Amino acid sequence: MDKSTIVCRCEEITVEDIASAVSQGAETFDDVKRLTRCGMGLCQAKTCRIVISELIAEMKAKSAADISVPRLRMPLRPVPIGVLAANTASGSFVRSTLAEAEPDEGQEK
Repeated sequence: MDKSTIVCRCEEITVEDIASAVSQGAETFDDVKRLTRCGMGLCQAKTCRIVISELIAEMKAKSAADISVPRLRMPLRPVPIGVLAANTASGSFVRSTLAEAEPDEGQEK
């Protein structure tokens, strides 16, 4: 791959950006993510994780199996299935999680 090849399309991270992060001491996908924002776009690393892990392994002269899997986190707040399954004609069915939150005691809604 050329150094200008984009490996994370969502954040437009290139091979050169990955190499720079590795030269700064990054050894895992999460390390590279912290330095470059790779994997933080819309796809959440679904398209770039394997390629970036292979690049790290190649640059560190390790096996791809030796590169740890990135830490996956659950959503901050569960999304009710009704919100996901709602079918509206306008297609603009979005509710704020703050609107659903119950106020603390002594606070008004």
